[in-house]
Amino acid sequence: MFLQQVIGALERHGVKYALVGGYAVALHGAVRGTVDVDIVIGLSKTAYQHAEAALADLGLRSHLPLTAKDIYSFREEYINNRNLSAWSFVNPDNPLEMVDILITEDVNKLRTVTKRALGMNVRVVAIPDLIAIKKRSNRPQDREDIRALEKLK
Repeated sequence: MFLQQVIGALERHGVKYALVGGYAVALHGAVRGTVDVDIVIGLSKTAYQHAEAALADLGLRSHLPLTAKDIYSFREEYINNRNLSAWSFVNPDNPLEMVDILITEDVNKLRTVTKRALGMNVRVVAIPDLIAIKKRSNRPQDREDIRALEKLK
């Protein structure tokens, strides 16, 4: 399964990560379908470089012509002036294999929990912090996720 491959690659490359999107909501116990894998990592050049290498090992490429160095060096510019909140990767041979790295969050400042899924331990952003992230995003799906997550508290 793609999620297992992503987690395995991140761990092999020493990337501290946590799931934050639809998979995180589902692992907390809410019914939620999703295709892409959304993660948060540390806000450091090394973390971005290791994540980029891990995803490249899976055949994923940055959707935009940006490198880890670009994201690290110009993160505030991308967020504040270009409305970029996630660095997206996709497999050019299978567009259903997608990973978004939220560049607006730092995994080191978030509470995480470990969930057992797919025969492996998976780090997931804890419900209170996941709700806070989704409130800041405020997309329709995020509002639905918030309602579901609040019932699980």
